[in-house]
Amino acid sequence: MKRMLTTLFVMGNSFVAWSQSSDTLPAPAFKISGSADVYYKYNLNGNYTDNKTSFTNSHNSFELGMVSLKVEHGFKKGSIVADLGFGKRAGEFSYNEPPSPSNGLSMAIKQLYVSYQLTEKVKLSLGSYATHVGYELVDAYQNRNYSMSYMFSYGPFFNTGVKADITLSSSLSAMVGVFNPTDLKSVTLNSHKYIGAQLGFAPAETPIKLYLNYLEGKDTLGVQNHQVDVVATYQVNKVLGLGYNGTYSTYLNTRAPKEERSSANWWGSALYVNCDFTQKVGLTLRGEYFSDKDGVKVFGAVPGGGNVVAGTLSLNYKAGNLTIIPEFRVDKASVDIFNKSGGTPADVTANVLFAAVYHF
Repeated sequence: MKRMLTTLFVMGNSFVAWSQSSDTLPAPAFKISGSADVYYKYNLNGNYTDNKTSFTNSHNSFELGMVSLKVEHGFKKGSIVADLGFGKRAGEFSYNEPPSPSNGLSMAIKQLYVSYQLTEKVKLSLGSYATHVGYELVDAYQNRNYSMSYMFSYGPFFNTGVKADITLSSSLSAMVGVFNPTDLKSVTLNSHKYIGAQLGFAPAETPIKLYLNYLEGKDTLGVQNHQVDVVATYQVNKVLGLGYNGTYSTYLNTRAPKEERSSANWWGSALYVNCDFTQKVGLTLRGEYFSDKDGVKVFGAVPGGGNVVAGTLSLNYKAGNLTIIPEFRVDKASVDIFNKSGGTPADVTANVLFAAVYHF
């Protein structure tokens, strides 16, 4: 009996000591967030085939966009981000992974990566993440225009690999990484890899932010790609904010005989004008020019390629976490890539759209 009491006393003291030491450890950081979006779109040409950008391929139809759930957890130097999306928007985002018994729900993974804080200024991440290239993002609530730009639609969506985020100073940051070919979570055809980099300038004391992005590598078909991308934002005052995105991408088929190789390219430029009249009401005008003279993207079926100018005006009305977005968009192409409802070719198309976006 005495021995048992002694044992219980020692165990109790050990438990108290463990509890006290546990109280001094930092608590794990845990965050959960999510979003959902729905929309209705009417094409004034009377068909859905006029849509040449991502996520709004419909006409005269109520559509479900995407429901997302993002979980973040960190403890000491380690952390994880798991970001899942379900719906047509998520399916287009992971277009290289159609659903099948072999890949299960991998197409629902928008982002999944683990990170380690190597030093105070260097963080390493391994997994799949939204690309560093471009201005717009896959989640509807993070964009002020609901429909997407041509540069977003024909640029990279995500990268899978390893990257290092580096803090150079209070205003300078950098990223370097090695990835699978663009928009592939798994590669079996070859071992080609892409190199990605970013240099950011975002001083806290000024309203300007600048990012220079780079991505290059050889895809699974042997096409060498180089892309340079610039993103800039400037908050003029409380009401007016400006954003800019410019990108230039080249392609070279390395499997063709050297004497037959020729470089092709596409490029784009977009200006975003954001006006926030109140905390609840804002207006965004996006003007974009997209050049595809080599027929790499939009004008692949058009001899001599072409270009398109697009203007999008979106009203943002916020009611708590809910944002209502009425939108009007006009696209004007240099050749007839659009069609009237009866099949007559056209070089202009216009859309009226109404979207509801919620996030928490």
